[in-house]
Amino acid sequence: MPAEGSVLIEMGRTRVACSATVETGVPPWMKGRGTGWVTAEYAMLPRSSPERIGRERRGPGGRTHEIQRLIGRSLRAVTDMTALGEQSLLVDCDVIEADAGTRCASITGGYVALVMALDRLRQDGAFKTLPLTDTVAAVSVAVVGGRIVTDPCYLEDSAAEVDMNVVMTGAGRLVEVQGTAEGKPFTQAQLRRLLDLATAGAKALALRQRAVLQDRGIDLPRYR
Repeated sequence: MPAEGSVLIEMGRTRVACSATVETGVPPWMKGRGTGWVTAEYAMLPRSSPERIGRERRGPGGRTHEIQRLIGRSLRAVTDMTALGEQSLLVDCDVIEADAGTRCASITGGYVALVMALDRLRQDGAFKTLPLTDTVAAVSVAVVGGRIVTDPCYLEDSAAEVDMNVVMTGAGRLVEVQGTAEGKPFTQAQLRRLLDLATAGAKALALRQRAVLQDRGIDLPRYR
């Protein structure tokens, strides 16, 4: 793929192609500030689900807009915009196959694509060290039939009593928590168990991200 950074992430049967593009300059409202910008676009390909999904030809719908804003926020949370300078990175996340958890896969894979693109800039002399403050990954956890599970598939997700998406840095700091009960409220004890499971999942994903990048010759420091 000709993109500055690209990765195909698979989480269960969910597959997302993530690519990062470097663009000169920043949005008009950011010009003159001396800082960069990281944003994202998200889309589900027409046959990523059992029934064809129509293309959003008139612009992103509400769900798409929400997810791509979440991806962008998550990536910006660990990017040093000042060190980036007045240039932008656009991360495209295209869902090839959807079996729930597409936003989590997009964030996790999008980060790897972002790092690859930043490393390309570093090699070209844009900066000496990668303008990053940490890794970031996202995990889906749920309560299904009274059981707490990680990365629920579509059938589990559609039957979940509680559905939660957790975006977390490698240092264990929270970027975003989206939790919803369906039917009856959940307890604080369940919330703690869900967060503990999400934390374990995020740590495992951070290790996998590092391993993939290391295979590409990119060694990330141990962030604190």
